[in-house]
Amino acid sequence: MNELFNNFLQNVLPRIISSAIIVILGLWLSKYVVKLVGRILNKGKAEYTVITFLCSILRVFLIFVVVISAVAQFGVDVTSIITALGAALVTAGLAMQSSLSNIASGVVIILNKPFKAGDIIEFENLKGTVQSIKLFYTTLLSVDNKVITIPNSRLTTYDVVNLTTAVHRRLDLSYTISYDDDITKVKGILYSYIATMDNIIREPEPAVYVGQHKASGVEIIVQIWINEADYWDIYYQMQEKVKELFDENNIKIPYNTVEVKQPQNNSDNKSE
Repeated sequence: MNELFNNFLQNVLPRIISSAIIVILGLWLSKYVVKLVGRILNKGKAEYTVITFLCSILRVFLIFVVVISAVAQFGVDVTSIITALGAALVTAGLAMQSSLSNIASGVVIILNKPFKAGDIIEFENLKGTVQSIKLFYTTLLSVDNKVITIPNSRLTTYDVVNLTTAVHRRLDLSYTISYDDDITKVKGILYSYIATMDNIIREPEPAVYVGQHKASGVEIIVQIWINEADYWDIYYQMQEKVKELFDENNIKIPYNTVEVKQPQNNSDNKSE
C-alpha cells in the first residue's frame, strides 16, 4: 500500500499538477492571445466581422493545443492522438455536414462581404443590425432589441437584403380607395402633401401611380426616395397623415364587411 502511495506521489501526482497548471495557464494565455490579436487587428483597421471571425477560430485552435499539451504530461503518444482525432474529425465531419457548412459559409461571408457588422439586413422576415459573424453563426440585433442567431449556411443559401449598402432607399406605400372616388383628386392630394415634406429626397422625384384594380377598390402606390435613417419615421408619418387627408376629403378606404341575412319563414294559410 505504501509503495502504491509513494508511486502516486512520485509519478502520478506531479503529472496531474503539471497538467492542471498547463490547463489553467493555457486557458488564461489563450484568452490573452485572442484579445491581443483582436487589438492588433483593430489597430490595423480590420473590419469588425473579420476580427470576430478570426478570433473565434484562433480561440478553438488554442484550446485544442492546451488540451493536447495537458494530455501529453501523462506520457500519452500525442502523435497517435492527433492521427486518431483527425480520422475521427473526418468521420464526424460526414455526420456534421451542417456545422462544416456553417464554417465554410462564414469564410464566404468574410471574403465576399455581402454585409458586415453594423449593417442592417433583412432575411426570411427577420430584420436587424449585424452584431458579429462567428464560426458557426451570425448574430443580429432587431429594432426591438431582440438577439437573433442565424446559421451562416442559411445566409449564403437564401436571399439576404442589405439595407445599408446604399445611403438612399425608396419607400413604397400602398393605399386602396373606392371605385367611386376620383383618382385624379386622390393623386393631387398625395402630391400636395408630399411637396410639404422636408425630410425626403427630391431627385428622383416622388411618384404616385395607380396599381391594381382590386375586388374592393383601386390600389394607389406612392414611391418616395429617402435617407435610410429616416425610413421608419417617414413610413409612420405617411400612414397617419394619409388617413387624415382621406377623411378630410371624403375619400373612402374600402374594407371587408359581412352581411348576414336571416331567411324569412313564409307560412301558407290554408282554409278548409
